[in-house]
Amino acid sequence: MRMNEIVKEIDKLDLSEKLILVEDIWDGIAIHNAELPMPEWQKAELDKRYSAYKEGKLKLHDCEGVHEELKNKYKGNEIVIHSVFDNRQDPKKRP
Repeated sequence: MRMNEIVKEIDKLDLSEKLILVEDIWDGIAIHNAELPMPEWQKAELDKRYSAYKEGKLKLHDCEGVHEELKNKYKGNEIVIHSVFDNRQDPKKRP
């Protein structure tokens, strides 16, 4: 089944069915997450950052401060979230 066919089938689901589907997808990702290979460059970068953290060389920010900073930075701006479904039309208007 092609991605556009899958999307059309998902559009037919009611909200509660979509939420259950999303939950099942995330559970499947979590189960297989350990199987995903991590490139060596990424491991090295994580090790470098963790070492800097342990040595107190990083400036840390609490989530409230980050949230406030982002809120102020984008105040008055419309934030647009892009996804693989951006090019979808209204399901009721699809052929």
